[in-house]
Amino acid sequence: MTDSAAVLPPVTAEVAAGALDLLPARLRKRVDGAVAKAAGWPVEAARDGVLVRVAEDTAVTLRVTAGIVAGPDDVVCSCLLAPACLHRAAVLSVAPLAARKEEEMEVEPAGREGEPSAPAPAVADEPALSPAQSTALDALRDAVTAVLVAGVSGSGAVHRAELLHAAHSARLAGLHRPAGTAVRIARLLGEARSEDPAFRLSGLSGELAELLDLVRRPAAALSPARRGYRPEGPLRLYGLFTEPVVTASGYAGATVYALAPDGTLRTLSDVAPGGPDRALQASGTPVPGGCALGLRELGDGGGVILTAPTVSADGRIGGGGAVRSVRAAGAGWREAPLAALWERPPAGQLASALGWLSEPADSRTAGGDLLFLDGVVTGAGFAVAAGPTLRLAAPDERPELPYAENLSLLASRRGLALRLIARVVPDRPDRVQVLAASWTGHDGEPVRADLGLRLLNRSHIPAVPAVPAGLTGAMEGGAPPALPIELDLLRRTVDRAVAGGRAVSAASADGELPRRLRAVGLNTGARRVEALTDAAADRRHDVLGRLLPADPGDFALAWLATAVYVSAATESLLLAAWTPPDISAN
Repeated sequence: MTDSAAVLPPVTAEVAAGALDLLPARLRKRVDGAVAKAAGWPVEAARDGVLVRVAEDTAVTLRVTAGIVAGPDDVVCSCLLAPACLHRAAVLSVAPLAARKEEEMEVEPAGREGEPSAPAPAVADEPALSPAQSTALDALRDAVTAVLVAGVSGSGAVHRAELLHAAHSARLAGLHRPAGTAVRIARLLGEARSEDPAFRLSGLSGELAELLDLVRRPAAALSPARRGYRPEGPLRLYGLFTEPVVTASGYAGATVYALAPDGTLRTLSDVAPGGPDRALQASGTPVPGGCALGLRELGDGGGVILTAPTVSADGRIGGGGAVRSVRAAGAGWREAPLAALWERPPAGQLASALGWLSEPADSRTAGGDLLFLDGVVTGAGFAVAAGPTLRLAAPDERPELPYAENLSLLASRRGLALRLIARVVPDRPDRVQVLAASWTGHDGEPVRADLGLRLLNRSHIPAVPAVPAGLTGAMEGGAPPALPIELDLLRRTVDRAVAGGRAVSAASADGELPRRLRAVGLNTGARRVEALTDAAADRRHDVLGRLLPADPGDFALAWLATAVYVSAATESLLLAAWTPPDISAN
């Protein structure tokens, strides 16, 4: 069988949602079964797009423009019921969602709570919503609540379509931030349905919590309109590393991270419709402006000077027609200005990364979640200098990307001193996801590797590594940090609600968990799980003894409060685990 999701072109959210609107009620009830079958329908290349072979006499044709299926007329089924047919709706439901062009542009941050980006009106604490915005926000609230109540296992094509419709209405009403979050949730639901190895239940939990919070706070939902890239003067860049990019929406490519003289990170990317194989190809794309320097070459210690570049507020560099580029001297990771990135204490870096993760996804700056760590491989893991011992995890476990093989090789060389670029994993305090690494090779020269693009072998690493004098103390690091098992059980309760919905939350309620949470001092957590259990199992009756319908809003609010508590408690304990003891106090 051909996996349609792997070869179908991305479709816009509006097209995917609109296909279900055409179906009569009797067919809407059968759409989930059709979607399951559509994942096995063969897909063939066709003129200007692809053809999905449903049967010998039935096929769905998708016309592609600029890499995506952009309009409803671009999807045609040959059956007699088209366009109000299950074939067309099923194919569009199984196809990946395309990123809107404006999603590649930044959103001006609305400011943190209590720090508005513009002076608030003196007559009101909250900005007023227009009738259209209020209606759109209510639709988003109902759609996301329905997804949470049903859970991943119960959220079918209709739930996803309603969420996409609500996102479209919100975008038209100027509610860009909640609309973008809703589309990301729809993408994650698609990943879960297709059993994509990149899917993470914790990621979906985080997006659901963000949207449920946004629909309750108009000030946060009313983000300003998107704006494009702005011109900037000459820009000097020092390459750091190159990361392969493979998205659930059917895009792939490469992104190079580079450091500007002011200490901020910038990114250059080549991302277009495609699969994992395109990542290696895209890493050779030339830097904008005409210089003979590829993205991967820049990331591997190269340098460049750009004149008249366009740069977004989050640090992405565009490829406008006016930009020109020339090669320049690069720098090693142990040379200025790059070496300064590793000089910050690990605990301080972690605090910054966690703060970055707490910001809305569409207002984060480039590289805010990166950690720059020195340490040595030990029997227990990777002992960070002035930090904890950690496990090294792959950011992407797709077999086409060599992360896992490379990390297995590095972790097998006890005593190997490494300089790493990694990402924090907030729900897994014992590990980091490693993107690039550097170590001393056989000839005493530094080796620098992008772990997602370059497959290493044993000849790249000394058989008997020599531990630098400054890292000998790290060899004594203990076991990786672990959060209290009770907090982990509470986190699993939050994720279990997302996976199975309200019914599973009610059926699997653990009456022992509140007692265990109180026993370790997590009293607020105990109250949160009790409230979630009560909301999930709500069976109230009216004065005549009749069973009242359960309130989905109460369940969603109880779940959100629990999720927020778990996130805050995990962040606090994680920071404590990364902070070295103050020996001067002894």
